[in-house]
Amino acid sequence: MKLDKNGITDKGLWETKGYAMPLFDRERVINNTLENPAWIHFGAGNIFRAFHANLAQRLLNEGRMDTGIVVAEGFDTEIIDKIYKPHDELSVLVTLKGDGSVEKTVVGSVTESLCLDRKRDEDFCRLKKIFASDSLQIATFTITEKGYSLSDGKGEIRQDIKSDFEAGPDNTESYLGKVAALMYHRFVSGKKPIALVSTDNCSHNGDKLFEAIYSFADNWVKSGKAEKGFADYLTDKEKVTFPWSMIDKITPRPDENVKALLQNDGLEDTAPVVTEKKTYIASFVNAEECEYLVIEDAFPNGRPPLEKAGVMFTDRETVEKVERMKVCTCLNPLHTSLAVFGCLLGYTKISDEMQDETLKKMVEIIGYKEGLPVVTDPKVINPKKFIDTVINDRLPNPFMPDTPQRIATDTSQKLAIRFGETVKNYKKAGLNTDRLKLIPLVFAGWLRYLSGVDDEGNTFELSPDPMIPELLPLIQNKEFEKIISNEKIFGTDLYEAGLAEKVLSFYEELNEGKGAVRKTLEKYVRD
Repeated sequence: MKLDKNGITDKGLWETKGYAMPLFDRERVINNTLENPAWIHFGAGNIFRAFHANLAQRLLNEGRMDTGIVVAEGFDTEIIDKIYKPHDELSVLVTLKGDGSVEKTVVGSVTESLCLDRKRDEDFCRLKKIFASDSLQIATFTITEKGYSLSDGKGEIRQDIKSDFEAGPDNTESYLGKVAALMYHRFVSGKKPIALVSTDNCSHNGDKLFEAIYSFADNWVKSGKAEKGFADYLTDKEKVTFPWSMIDKITPRPDENVKALLQNDGLEDTAPVVTEKKTYIASFVNAEECEYLVIEDAFPNGRPPLEKAGVMFTDRETVEKVERMKVCTCLNPLHTSLAVFGCLLGYTKISDEMQDETLKKMVEIIGYKEGLPVVTDPKVINPKKFIDTVINDRLPNPFMPDTPQRIATDTSQKLAIRFGETVKNYKKAGLNTDRLKLIPLVFAGWLRYLSGVDDEGNTFELSPDPMIPELLPLIQNKEFEKIISNEKIFGTDLYEAGLAEKVLSFYEELNEGKGAVRKTLEKYVRD
């Protein structure tokens, strides 16, 4: 069984092996999309393949769409060259359920894969053509939270961004600089309407995308590199919108057990690829069954009927409430807590951590006791029921091969929203932050994590994080006050929040020798 356009022609063979196949005429959809593209996505990684592409597949199967998705990758083009192209943009989605059963789907909604790279002339010309198309309704993004930042760890504009500001739209090299250049091409092609929708897991993601794209436009207009109306075009909601969204679906790296399952079916070329930029990707993607996508309904050129595939469309205020509920209280803080202490305690699976009574109690306290009192209730989703599902079903799923090492990536960029908002909400609600115990312990645990030494005294590799070069010297020199007073990291100065002494005290306990991490955790989850 070969995963390419020729290999799937014998649908009966695949179906006998339990694969759900595309129910639409894929060649017709490809041709329709070439002529009238409606949806382009930036970020060709696993979350896109498991979620966005499968949403489109459902609509195509039901005849609710007649065009597919064009995907573009601007960070790690090896994904396109080594996975998308060899498999004719097809992928296998393996949905891992808590009862151990799996669903296998051949996803064929992606019709074209392109590199957002000026050195790839053919690809970049095609992207410009797509952005000049009247039919283009929506551009979605999964480029990670740090992908929207134009600044370095010190808060200064990065040199590649400065170069793009000076170069103008015809010579951009940064990721979002090239997206801004494509938007300028859409502007000069007739000021055509479009929605740019960030579906990354970060607060007010639409605003982050707008601010980045607008920065390019503003600089180009002021320096005469772009027509004066370009910046106004981006702020005209009749033309361009940047809807907020909340996304939730766990898509770990390709798992060896899933690979073996597919190989047993006879599927070829299942070996995962690890790119030079440390992207883990394969011809298949494994993911949990649970998924949420809530989007502000602001689309000046129309949109696919994604509500028919389970997407919730609502107003901006409700999106913000859902996002705050999930990111600040009900999932992401629990994930990060497990990531930090999982690495320190030698775990390699989130699900195994949830069998550890101490770690399970830790996330229960952080979620129910410390988070829920100040949770944002969006009404459309019940916060307590959401946490119930996370703790009882999603995180313990033994068939989900997610790792604390993956979740620990970019922790310095996550703490402010995942925990800092709860700390600030205690202040706003007139509650004493002395009530917080486990959240400060996570902060201390992260400082302990940065030593790169686990609870048994073994060294481990820190997960990628843009602030590591800046943080490690401070850890080594014990200049903790420079870290815990950093509002960019924690969302608040922990001294002003009344938590600094507690964090430093916890840190000392976590460093009292071999086994101190376990001992400290057990002490405070019991108190």
